[in-house]
This record gives sequence, structure tokens and C-alpha cells, in this order.
Amino acid sequence: MEILIDFAYGEKELAGFPAEALARFVLEREDVPDSAEVSLAFVDDGEMARLNEEFRGKQGPTDVLSFECDGLDDLFSAGAPAGEDAPFELGDVIIAPDVAQRQAEHFGHALEAEASLLLVHGLLHLCGYDHIEDDEAAEMEARERALLEAWADAGHPAVRGVCDDAVRVRGEH
Repeated sequence: MEILIDFAYGEKELAGFPAEALARFVLEREDVPDSAEVSLAFVDDGEMARLNEEFRGKQGPTDVLSFECDGLDDLFSAGAPAGEDAPFELGDVIIAPDVAQRQAEHFGHALEAEASLLLVHGLLHLCGYDHIEDDEAAEMEARERALLEAWADAGHPAVRGVCDDAVRVRGEH
């Protein structure tokens, strides 16, 4: 599994944030094949606002955006077995660290916890989860919570607080 990370913005604020390890943790638990490629980018509010307007028609920066490329459904519908070595691009997750910091302060937890929630959320979108309908939102919230709790149990206690009070897929993004 290839995980490409671009800290175009926020590298200092997110120093020590185990983005690659968390992404790998989530994707493995979602049974994403080893041949998957995912990119993660961290951008400033201006770039996130531009992307949010261009792709969603909404003003201002949002916290996380996901852009599916090939997708798991494409891989399986093409008849490729889950373990096949043919690479495919699962997609891109873009996070705005400044938005994440404001949300972390609002909810009273660490930036790493907020960034973890946003990364899990974005990756779940790439894996086919959505939150348009209430039943979909409930399923996605439960999966986020389970993954974050497992991540905390795996030695990352900073996310413990975000598991219970901040899983909020029905939000603006």
C-alpha cells in the first residue's frame, strides 16, 4: 500500500502526527488491497476554500475533502481479486490544519485527535461510506468511532476523547 503525504501546510503544527501509520491502520481494517495508492495533503485555509468552492459550490474552508479516484467498487467490479498486485488509486484526502485546530479548540481536545478524526473520515469516504442519509450517517459514525477506539487501544491515547464527543459526520463537509 502506498500512502503519499504532502505537508504543503501545517507540518510544524502536525509534527509527530502519525498520518501514514493511521492511514495504513484504517485501510487495512477496511480490507483495502495492498496495491492501493492514497494521497494525503494538508493545505491552508485559502486553498481549502478554493477547493471547497470549486468542487462543492460552498464558500469558505471546510475541514476535510475526499476525492475518490479508482475506488474499491471499481476494483471489485472489474473482477480483480482483493490481493492482486495491479495498482489502483483509491483517492485523495485533503485536510485543513487551521480548521482542524479551531475545531479541536471548540471541542476541547488536541489537534492530533481532530486530525485523526478528519483523516479517518476522509478515508472512509474513499472506502464507500457516506452520510447523506441518516442511516448512512449512523453507519459511518459507528465505523469512525470503532476505528478511533481501536487506534487509541493500539497506543495512541490522544484520540480517546474524540471517540465519544466529536464524531459528527452530519456536519458541513
